[in-house]
Amino acid sequence: MVDIISNRVQEAYGSFRLPSMFGPGTDTQQNGGFSTYSMIKRFGEAGRRQRELNADNDRQVRQQSLFHIKEMPITHVQPELKPIPGMACPQCSPTESRPQLGADDRRRNAIDILRVTTHAGEQYARVNNPGTFDWGVWCPHLAQATRVRRFPYPQVAGAVLPDERVQEALDMAAKESINDKRAELGLAENDESFDEDSYYSKMLQNHERRAGKILIGMRSKISNLVLRITSWVLYKLLPCFMSGVAAHPAQVEMIKRAIEKNPDVPLIFLPLHRSHLDYIMVSFILLNNDIKCPLVAGGDNLRIPVFGSILRYDGAFFIKRKIDPLTGKKDHVYRAILHTYLQKCLTAGHNVEFFIEGGRTRTGKPCMPKSGILSVIVDAFNDKSISDALLVPVSINYEKLVDGNFVREQLGQKKIPESFASAASAIMKVLKARYGLMRIDFNEPFSLSELVKSLRKSDTAHNYTPEMRRLQHKPSSSSLFGTDVVQEEQDQRQLIDNIARHVVFDSARATSVMTTNALAFLLLNRFRDGAPLSILVEALDELRAVLNGVRDLGFTGASEDVIRYATDLLGPGLVTKEMRNGQLFIKPVVMIPNVIELSYYSNCLLPHFALESIVVTCASLLKRETECRANTNRHDHVEEVTVGRRALLEMCMEFAELLMYEFILCKPCQKLESVIENTLQDLCLREILLQPEHEFTEEQTMARKLAHNLECDGLDVEDEEMDDYFAEQHNSTTGSRFGVDDDDTRIHFPAEKHCDRLVLQSVLAPFTSTYSAVASSLHHMLDGNSIVESEFIRLCIKEISTRVELGDCKYGESISTDTVRNCLKVFQKRSYIEITNNNGVRLVSLLPPYDTMAELQSIVQQVHIFVPV
Repeated sequence: MVDIISNRVQEAYGSFRLPSMFGPGTDTQQNGGFSTYSMIKRFGEAGRRQRELNADNDRQVRQQSLFHIKEMPITHVQPELKPIPGMACPQCSPTESRPQLGADDRRRNAIDILRVTTHAGEQYARVNNPGTFDWGVWCPHLAQATRVRRFPYPQVAGAVLPDERVQEALDMAAKESINDKRAELGLAENDESFDEDSYYSKMLQNHERRAGKILIGMRSKISNLVLRITSWVLYKLLPCFMSGVAAHPAQVEMIKRAIEKNPDVPLIFLPLHRSHLDYIMVSFILLNNDIKCPLVAGGDNLRIPVFGSILRYDGAFFIKRKIDPLTGKKDHVYRAILHTYLQKCLTAGHNVEFFIEGGRTRTGKPCMPKSGILSVIVDAFNDKSISDALLVPVSINYEKLVDGNFVREQLGQKKIPESFASAASAIMKVLKARYGLMRIDFNEPFSLSELVKSLRKSDTAHNYTPEMRRLQHKPSSSSLFGTDVVQEEQDQRQLIDNIARHVVFDSARATSVMTTNALAFLLLNRFRDGAPLSILVEALDELRAVLNGVRDLGFTGASEDVIRYATDLLGPGLVTKEMRNGQLFIKPVVMIPNVIELSYYSNCLLPHFALESIVVTCASLLKRETECRANTNRHDHVEEVTVGRRALLEMCMEFAELLMYEFILCKPCQKLESVIENTLQDLCLREILLQPEHEFTEEQTMARKLAHNLECDGLDVEDEEMDDYFAEQHNSTTGSRFGVDDDDTRIHFPAEKHCDRLVLQSVLAPFTSTYSAVASSLHHMLDGNSIVESEFIRLCIKEISTRVELGDCKYGESISTDTVRNCLKVFQKRSYIEITNNNGVRLVSLLPPYDTMAELQSIVQQVHIFVPV
C-alpha cells in the first residue's frame, strides 16, 4: 500500500529534490522521482546522522570553552556586609572595649524565629544523653524549657529595712509627723505639754509597719521554675496570635560576649515601652539564649490578682506611678526603700530592666525619658556599690499592637484601669486575632563608666554652648528620686538626663521598621487620598532604598507582597481595598479615630525623618516669604526662588527648639548645629535641595580643616595668637556658627523634587497644627483666669477637632493629648504660662506680659509660622 501511494505521488509531481538540510548535492531523483518508501527512509537516516554530527561538534566546542574558563583565575567577590543595627556610639564607647564580631556573625540573617525550637530538644538529647531516646523530637517546647540554663536569683528584701538609708528616712518621717501634729494642735515648738518622745515612738512604729508593707508589695520573687513554665506557656500561646518573635542573633551574641568580658558587671536593659507584652518578652528571649533574666520594674497598676503574682515570679517588682501621695510633701520612706532595694539588687548580681520612657508610648514615637531609676544606678556607680554597669538599649516593635489602640486617651478620655476581668478578657480577645511579627532589637552594650567619662569630657569641651544650653531638655520633674535622696548636684542631674536621652536616641535609631510602619507612613504622608497598588509598590521601593543601611527592615520580599500583607494585617478599619479600572486601589480610612490609630504605626518612622522635615519645612517657609516679598507667582517661578543658607539654618534651630519635647534630634555627645548641617548636605546630595559648592582659598581651606579637627578631638587652643588667627580665618569662611555666610550661598529648589519636599513637610505638619491650635486656645486664660489643666486640654482637643471638621486642618492625627501636653511644657519653659499645683489640681494661667491679646497674637504667630500651607 505504501509503495502504491509513493508511486502515485511520483506520478503527480514528477521529479523532486529534497531540501538542502540533507546535505548539498543530494539528488533524490532516481528513475524520475521517489520509487519506494525505503528511499524516503534512507534519506531521513542520512539527515539524522548529519544532525548528530553537528551536535557532537557543538559539544566539543563548549567543552573547550569550559576548559579555558576553568584555567582562568577566579575573581572572588566579597559580599557586602550589612551593618548590624544598634551599634554603640563610637564617641562614647571606645572600640577596644566593645565586643568584636567576625564577618560570619555580621552576615547572618537578621531574623531568627524563636518559636521554631525543634532543634533545642534534639541538641539536648545528643549532648546530654547520647544514644538514648530523643524525646525532644516529640516534645520540643518542653525540651527547650528544661534545657535553659539555671541562674542564682538571691532574695535581697531582708536586707532593705535594716539599711542606714531606710532608717534615716524612717527617723525623718517620724520627726515630720511630730511637726505636723504640733501644727494641728496649734502648739509652739517649745511647748512641753506635748509628749514628743512617746509620740515619736508611736509614729516610728507606724512608719516601720508601713515600710514593711511597701517592701512586701514591691519586691520580686523571681524563680527559675516559674520562668521555665512561663517560657513553655509562651511557646504554646504565641503561635495562636503571632507569626513569630524575631531577634537578631548577632545582637544576642554581642550581649554574651560582653558578659564573658565583664562577668561581674550587671546588665541594665532599657527598652522602649509599647505593650504590656514587653514585660515578659525580653526575659523570654534572654532565657532561651541562656542569659540571666533581669528584675523588671513595672507599674503598680499591674499588681492585680493572679497576673500580678505571675509577673512577680517572672522577675517583676512593682513601683508606684506617683511617688508622693500629698502635694508638696515628699514620701521619704518610699523613696528610700525603692532606692535601697535597687542598690541591693545590683550589688547581689541581679540584672535590672526598666522602661526608660516610664509608661507606654501613646503616639508610636519615643517619649522623653524619665531618669529616676537611672539616677539610682548612676548613684550606685558613684558610691562604688558597683564597679560598673553595662547599659543595653532595647527596641521593641510589633506589626500590629497587641494592646489595641490608645485612641480614647488621645481624644482626652481617661485611661481604663487594669483589672483581673479586663486582663482575662483581653487575653481571650488576643488569642482569637492575628498580630503578625514581633521584633526585639538589642543594642550593643556599653559601659556606664565610659559613657560618664565621655559625657563629662564633652561637657568641658565644645558641646555646651549657650545656644545648646537653651535647647537642653529640662530634667524630668516627675523623677522617682529627688535631690534629697540621691544628693545630686545640677551637673550630675544633667549628666543623668543626657545618658537617658542617649539611650532613647539609640533605641529609636535601632527600632526595626515593620510592614505596617512602612505602609502607614506612605499612606498618611504621601497617599492620603489613596493610590493604586502599582504606585504604592514604587513608593515602597523608594522608601526601602532610603532606609537601606540606616534603619533595619523587619521584612523581606517583593514590595507588592509586603503591601498586600500589611493591608490585610491592619484590616478594613484602617485601610480599605477596592478595584478601580481593573487595578487594586488602597486608601487609608481618614475618620478621626481611625487615622489616629493608623498614625501610631506611621510615627515609628518620625525620628528618622524629623530632621529632614525640619530643614525642608523651614526652607519652604523662607521660600514662600521670599516669593511674597518679590510679589512673584510661586507656581511659575519655583525654580528661580532661592533662600539663604544662614537664614535657613537659624530658622531650623528655632523649629528644633519648638519641638524639644517631641523628638531627641541628636545624641548628647553631638552638636545640634552640626547635625542640622549634615542633614542639609544629605538633602543636597539627594537633590531634594541644591546648594552650589563654595570655592575657598588655600588659607581658608586650612583654617576650616583646623577648625574641624579641633572640634572633633575636643582640644583646647592655648596659644592666644593661634586662637586669634584661627577665629579670624574660621569666621571669614563661615560668617556664622553654621557655615558659609548668607550672602555667599543660596539654597535652590529643584522643580522635579517638589513632591518629595511636600512629603517631608507633611511629616511634622500634624504637630505644628496641634501647637498652633494650643496657642490659639490661650485666649481662654485672659483677664487673669486660671483653668484646670485637664479642662484646658479638652478645650484644645475641641479646637483641633473643629479645625479638622471645617477643613482648616487636614490632619486628623493632630488630635493628640500627648502633643498638647508637650506644647504646654514648651510654653511653660518659655515663661508664657505657669502651671501650679493647688491641692492636687493643676492650674494653668498666663504670665505677664503675655496676658494681653497683643502678646497672645505674637505667641500664635511664632508657632503658626511653622505650619505648612
